[in-house]
Amino acid sequence: TEGRVELRFYSGGSQGDERDFIRKVRAGQMDAAGVTTTGLGLVARPVLVLASPGLITEYDELERTRTALDDRFGKLFEDNGFVMMNWGEAGKNRIFSSDAFAKPEDLKKLRPWAWKDDPVFAEYIGVIGANPVRMGVPEVYGGLQTRMVDTVPASALAAVAMQWYTRLNYMAKQNFGIIIGGSFIKKEKFYALTEHDQKVLLDTAERAAKASEKLARRDDERAYQSLIKRGITVVDTAPHQGAWDAAAEQTRKNLTGRVYSKSLLDAVEAAIASGQAP
Repeated sequence: TEGRVELRFYSGGSQGDERDFIRKVRAGQMDAAGVTTTGLGLVARPVLVLASPGLITEYDELERTRTALDDRFGKLFEDNGFVMMNWGEAGKNRIFSSDAFAKPEDLKKLRPWAWKDDPVFAEYIGVIGANPVRMGVPEVYGGLQTRMVDTVPASALAAVAMQWYTRLNYMAKQNFGIIIGGSFIKKEKFYALTEHDQKVLLDTAERAAKASEKLARRDDERAYQSLIKRGITVVDTAPHQGAWDAAAEQTRKNLTGRVYSKSLLDAVEAAIASGQAP
């Protein structure tokens, strides 16, 4: 852009939790933000369908869904004052715990963390019959230290990056979703750029996303193997998969009409099914 577009990044949680990012963008203190699905949901709530437990568990399913529904999701952000620049990932979402577990019922005696701005996992835990402990991401490590929480949903990549693994002993082999995120920019700021610079920004964001996606998938698998070598116990939940699936399905039903529409859920399920063998 010949210096017309300059980016300054604030990383490492220096700007607070994701709710703080979005508040600051809306107030004009920042222009854009990179967030997880939870942050995306604070802007366009129906996007939380992507985090529904048991719905998208493989990367090819995620790719088909994003391709099929990119325009629909993009309009949701536009309608709420933002332009979606790219999608992001942070690995496969699994259950981690300080204490042993195998089936959903085991979580009832534990203290699972649920992000205070995430209605999806909190609903999932509620369906299982456990009591979620609501707090922000920056509070989780301290919560694990004091045993205020002893169970967390996370990817291996996130568990290592945030040092949560040092307080955890068990990790599910099976994942119940993929941690998805993305970057968006305030609409007024985006459309203040020339059409040429808008295109450059979006093209650059897309190239960065593709590069980051490969790294995230590779590093999440490396982190998973690293945790095994460090002595964390892998829990095979397959013998109780029916119970996990039933809880996930009930959660999706409960969220339909409250968080996302049935038509959107149906569209995601259709996109997932489009790549499956008949």
